[in-house]
Amino acid sequence: MHEYLILHGVNLNMFGRRDPAQYGTSTLAEIDAALRALAVELGVRLDIFQTNHEGRMVERIHQALDDGTRGIVINAGAWTHYSYAIMDALGMLSIPVVEVHMSNVHAREPFRHESVLARVSAGSIAGFGPHSYLLGLRAVHALAAPDGSPC
Repeated sequence: MHEYLILHGVNLNMFGRRDPAQYGTSTLAEIDAALRALAVELGVRLDIFQTNHEGRMVERIHQALDDGTRGIVINAGAWTHYSYAIMDALGMLSIPVVEVHMSNVHAREPFRHESVLARVSAGSIAGFGPHSYLLGLRAVHALAAPDGSPC
């Protein structure tokens, strides 16, 4: 059984209340429940972590170096666009990282078009609301397969 880490960044605990036009009305608890249901379907375990503190996010990523994590799905929120600390922490890993975003960041303000995390991510999924997370989990699961084939 694989273990994957889902990382939710700054302000994402406010899903359902934060700008519903961009992020919809799903709460973080609902997104996490959908991820857990998909994990059961895939036969994998998840560790889900959310923080509004950049240092805590970096420390949780460091922990993934030694805790058996096989892949990471991350929505870093605003940190996506400027956190070299999170980028450096993810860059230490030898496991797949998939970046996800609920909104289509490329159709929004220009500062959202740049992701410093893209440099250390296998890929990015954006614009599909809560489904971005589910697609991200499926992608990281396929990437972490021993033979690289879809699971």
